[in-house]
Parts: sequence; C-alpha cells; structure tokens
Amino acid sequence: MSNTWKIYMLTLISFFVGTSQFVISGILDKVATSVGVSLSAAGQLITVFALATAIGTPIVMAMTAKAGRRKQLLLALAITLLGVILTVALRGYVFLLLSRIVLGVGSGVFVVTSYATAANLASAGRQASAMSNVSLGFSSSLVFGVPIGRVVAAAYDWKVIFWGIGLFTLLGIFAVAKVIPSAQGEASVALGKQLALLRNPRIATALGITFFVFTGYSVVNTYITPFLTSVMSLNGGIVSVILLVLGIASLIGSKLGGISADRIGTSRTLFLSMIVQAISLVLLSISTGSNFFAIPLLALWTIAAWTFGPTQNFNLLSLAPAASGIMLSLNSTFVQLGFAVGAGIGGVAVGGSSILAICWIGAAAAVVAVVVAFVSFGLTRTFAKRAPSE
Repeated sequence: MSNTWKIYMLTLISFFVGTSQFVISGILDKVATSVGVSLSAAGQLITVFALATAIGTPIVMAMTAKAGRRKQLLLALAITLLGVILTVALRGYVFLLLSRIVLGVGSGVFVVTSYATAANLASAGRQASAMSNVSLGFSSSLVFGVPIGRVVAAAYDWKVIFWGIGLFTLLGIFAVAKVIPSAQGEASVALGKQLALLRNPRIATALGITFFVFTGYSVVNTYITPFLTSVMSLNGGIVSVILLVLGIASLIGSKLGGISADRIGTSRTLFLSMIVQAISLVLLSISTGSNFFAIPLLALWTIAAWTFGPTQNFNLLSLAPAASGIMLSLNSTFVQLGFAVGAGIGGVAVGGSSILAICWIGAAAAVVAVVVAFVSFGLTRTFAKRAPSE
C-alpha cells in the first residue's frame, strides 16, 4: 500500500474516532432518556470526554513517546475500543461517564499521533496537505457522523451507533498493525517544558482566546438538539437535516478561515469571527419564534465559529514558530478545556432556567474572547516594537 493510501486510511479511521466524540451532542435527548437523567446531567458526558482528552492526552503521549507512532496508534485505538465496549455493555449513568473518560483519552491520543504519522508518511512539501486530510476525517464526523447518528438513534437504540464505531475501530487496529511502518520513538517533551510557554503573556492570552471561543461554542453545540426540538419545535427527521446543514457550514467555515486570513489578515479574521458569533447568538435568542430566521442564524454562527479554528492555529504558530508542535498541542488542550467548561456551564443553565440561556452565555463568551484578543494583539504589537531595539 502506498503512503498516500495509508494517509487515506488514517483519515477514514479518524472519521469514526471523531464520531465517538461528536455524536453524543446529536442524540443527547435520547441518551438522557435511556439512562434516566436530565438533559443537563447528560451534557456532562461531553464535559468529562473533553476533560479526559485535555488532561489525559499529554500524559499518555509523554509516557509512550519512545514506543513509536505505530504502537501509539494501536494503543489509542485499543483504548477507544475499550471505551466503546464499556458504552454498549454496561448500564447506568455512572458507567457511561466512565466510558466517555476512556473514549476521551483514546480519541485524544489518536488525534495527535495520526497528525504526526501522516506528516511522516507524506512526501517532502506535502506534509501540510497530509495533515489536512486527517483533519478532514474529524471534520466529516461532525458533518456526516452526527446526523447519521441521529437517524440511527431514531430507528434503533442509540447504542447501535457505538456497535458500528466499535466494529470499525477493531478493523482499524488490524489495518494499522498491518500497513503502518514501525518507526523509532522520539524523545518525549516534558510537560514542564510545554507548560513553560504559558509564562509568556502573549501566548497565555492567545490561548485564552481559544478557551473562551470554544467555551461559547460548546455551550450552544452541546445542547443543540434539545434546542432544535424544544425551542424551535422541530421533529426528528428535520433535526437530522439541520444537523447536516450545520455540519456542512462547519466545513465552509474551516475553508473560509484560511482564505480570509490570507486576504484580510489573521487578526481581522479572528475579530470578525468572534463578533459574528456574538451577534448571531443574540439575534438567535430573540428570533426563535421564526425558523425562517433562526436556521440561517445557526448556520452563520457555525460558519463563524469554524472560521476561527485554522486562523487561530496560524496565529499561535506565528507567536512561537520554533515550538510549533508544542503550541498546537497546547491549543488542542485549551480547545478541549473550553468544550468541558462550556458543556458544564450549559448544563447548569439548562437545569436552572430556560434553554434559551445558552445563546446569551455563548454570546457573552464570544464577547470576552474579543476583549482578551484586544489584550493579546496589544501585547504582540508592543513586543514587535521593542524587539528591534533589544
């Protein structure tokens, strides 16, 4: 098998691993009903997944760095398979929380390792393209995995989705063991060295932007299905269609981010993304009586949110080009922390007041991100002015 096909294989596996993370948001109401908990409690399944990814991934990666990437991929898929088995075999909310923790660690390790593996398999000058292919697998899990999961959950028990993920994860283990070459392990980067970058105020504030943007995104995205069914009074079939539309909007946003950053600049793109997110959510909260306006606003919010991602990666790399790997790892950690905090705050809001509160909280988080961005870019300009004289 050529290296190109090996990269495509990693992309396909990434789709199923990504689906294990994102599909819960599309079937949250059904999961809550099946285990006998409230929507806010079910939302914490996303919180624990994200926390496990943020905390567990760097620890496992540091512990297994010398093992080589094929073994890391196999370990990640084995952990993911264990999480799937726990999901389908055990009953009750507590065991479901445990399974989400296990899945979070497995998913996080696979994400990081698959990016690095794809870059190594690619020919010279094609590394970025190879990594983007793997990224497409994860993005596609949001575009297709979530609405397909909703359709399957409507026709069968929601655990059938995880039976499918488990089957393809098992096939992925055999495929990786057979075709991914064994590579010598690398020296691990100490967690202390990774965290040392946070002492740089420019980097710390830039990562703060990531945290608040994804906190706001998670608050809304975690409870998007109950929002569609209760506030907008949409039925199951239409909800699946809307989820597909929002998934396509996320792909548009990801592509638009790179184009916009090239044409109008990184800082302007980031500010535009955050401002549009805030305005869209405020307008959404006051227009839920008309789906004619609410659905386009949701799509606009999704496009703006996903425009942020690739642009912020470029922004962070420009702050510490010599530590690109560590910066991307830290950014991924702050993304997951944002997911965790957003799902947690959203759960409190949904449990204590109207579900419409998620729109206002998401908008407020985007506004805070704008303020942090002003501070971050101000520090960057100050540093740029001082640098020539130092």
